[in-house]
Amino acid sequence: MEDKKVEPGPYVTLDNFLCEWEQRNGVIAGLRVVSAAKVCGTAYESPSVKRLRLLVADKDFSFKAGQWVDFFIPGVSVVGGFSICSSPRLLEQERMIDLAVKYTNHPPALWIHNQCTLDSEVAVRVGGEFFFDPQPADTSRNLVLIAGGVGINPLLSILRHSADLHRAQADKGSGYAMGTVKLFYSAKNTSELLFKKNILDLVNEFPEKIACSLHVTKQTTQISAELKPYITEGRITEKEIRDHISKETLFYICGPPPMTDFFSKQLENSHVPKEHICFEKWW
Repeated sequence: MEDKKVEPGPYVTLDNFLCEWEQRNGVIAGLRVVSAAKVCGTAYESPSVKRLRLLVADKDFSFKAGQWVDFFIPGVSVVGGFSICSSPRLLEQERMIDLAVKYTNHPPALWIHNQCTLDSEVAVRVGGEFFFDPQPADTSRNLVLIAGGVGINPLLSILRHSADLHRAQADKGSGYAMGTVKLFYSAKNTSELLFKKNILDLVNEFPEKIACSLHVTKQTTQISAELKPYITEGRITEKEIRDHISKETLFYICGPPPMTDFFSKQLENSHVPKEHICFEKWW
C-alpha cells in the first residue's frame, strides 16, 4: 500500500493528530469509523515480523475478513496501511484485532518495531475491497488462497473466518455453507513462514475441509518432522493452482506484485471468470 503522508507537526494528542490529518487530506467526517486503539499484546512471528494485538475502543468499528487498516500514530507523519490477520469473530467477541508487520524503513513499521510498547495508543480505520464476507443464503464456494511472504496476513484472516463459518455450521446447522479451503503459501524458508502453528491447527481441526501446501524457496536448514508433510521446496507452480479450478471456486491472491500478476494472469488464461479472482499487491 502507498504511504499516506502529512506534514510533521506538534501532534500532542491522538485526537489532534487525526483532526489535522483529515483536514489536510480532505477526509469527509463520518465516512469511515476512525477508532482509538491500545496495544494490548506483542510477539514476534519471525525474526523480522512483529505481531500486535490491539484493543479497539469504538463499538461501531468492524471489518470484513481480508481488509486492512489505516494505522495512525501520534507524532509520526506517515500513516501506515497494514492488513488484519485475525478473524472478524475475535473483534466481535473481544473487541481485538491482530496485525503482523514486517521490519522495513517505512516510518510506521519502524515505530512498531522500535518504539511501540504495551499500552501504546494509536488509531485505526478499515479500508480495502479485498475480502471474503459471504451471507447465509449465498451459494457455497470453495476457496483457494495463494500467499507470498507477509501477503499471508489478509489470507489468514480469511482462513480463520472460514474456520469460524465451519464451526457455526457444525454447532448450529445453519448459516453460510462453507466449502473447502486450500492454502498455498510460499516464503524464503520455514522461519519466514508466519503463523505455521495456527495454520496447521486449523488443518488438523478440519481435515476434510481445510488443507495447506507450504513452499520454501531458499531453505538451508533441516525441516522439522512436524512441518515436513506440508512442505514443498520450490515455488508454487501453475499446475498446482490449475488443478483446483472449478466453477465453485474463488481465488484470493496476496503477495509481491510479480507473483500476484503471474497467478491472476494464469487463472484468466485458464478461463476463470475475473469476478472469481481477487488479488491484493503489497509493496
